[in-house]
Amino acid sequence: MAIHASAQIHPSAVIEEGAVIGANCQIGPFCLVGPEVTLGEGVVMKSHAIITGWTDIGDECELYPFTNIGDIPQDKKFGGERTRLIVGKRNRIREGVTMNTGTEGGGGLTTVGDDGLFLANSHVAHDCQVGDRVIMVNSSALAGHCIVGDDVIIGGLSGVHQFVRLGRGAIIGAVTMVTNDVIPYGLVQAPRGRLDGLNLVGLKRRGVAKSDITALRAALQALKQGEGASFQDRARRLGESDDIDSDYVREIVAFVLGDSDRSYLTPE
Repeated sequence: MAIHASAQIHPSAVIEEGAVIGANCQIGPFCLVGPEVTLGEGVVMKSHAIITGWTDIGDECELYPFTNIGDIPQDKKFGGERTRLIVGKRNRIREGVTMNTGTEGGGGLTTVGDDGLFLANSHVAHDCQVGDRVIMVNSSALAGHCIVGDDVIIGGLSGVHQFVRLGRGAIIGAVTMVTNDVIPYGLVQAPRGRLDGLNLVGLKRRGVAKSDITALRAALQALKQGEGASFQDRARRLGESDDIDSDYVREIVAFVLGDSDRSYLTPE
C-alpha cells in the first residue's frame, strides 16, 4: 500500500493493502478502495464511494456517495478473468454511478476519457470506450462494447445497445433507446431512436464555422438521397464528391465507412 503523505483519509474509510493513493487525495467516511486501485493526484471520494477491481482513476476526479467503480462486468460470460478499468482526469461521477471493468472476450479493458460528467445512476458497462467531455444524464446507460466519441451527450433515462458507436458530438435525447450507430454530430430522439437532424446547438456552442455547418446540412441531405442505394454507398458517393471541403463532413464519411457491429440510424 502506498499512500501519499498529503492524502486526507477519514478513519472509517477502508484502504486495502496494495492500493496507491496519490497526493492531495481526499477519501471520506465509509469509502472503500480496493487492493488494485490507483488514484491520481487530487481525487476526491465523498462518503460511501467504492472503487474496486484493477482500476486507475485520473487526477482531480470527484466521486460522490454510493458510486461503485471498477466492479466486475454484468455479463454472464464473465469467468473471473483479470480485467481493467481506466478513468481519465477531472471526471465528475455523481451519486450511484456504476462503471465496470472489461471482459476477456471484449479486450479486457473499459476506458473513460477526461472531463466527463456522469450524473446520478448512469452506467458504463464492460469494454466500453468513452471519449472526452462526455455527458451522461441521470439514469442513462451504455451496454457493453459501446464506443462513444468526444463531446457526446446522452439524455436522461436513455439506453444504448451493446456494440453501438456514437460519433463525436452526437446528442441523444431523453428517454431514447439507441440500437444502431449514430453519425458524428447527429441528433437522435424519439423512444426508438430516430436520426432527426444535426446537433446544431452543440456545433454552434463549440464555435464551428458557419461554412462547416452549411456543409454538414448538405451532407445530411445527400445521405437521405439515393433510392435503392445502401447508406454506405451514399456515404461513399459523398466521400468521392469533388464538392467536399469540410473536415466535419469527411469525419462523417469515415465513420459510416468504418468497421461496425451494428447498422446505422439513417436520416429520414
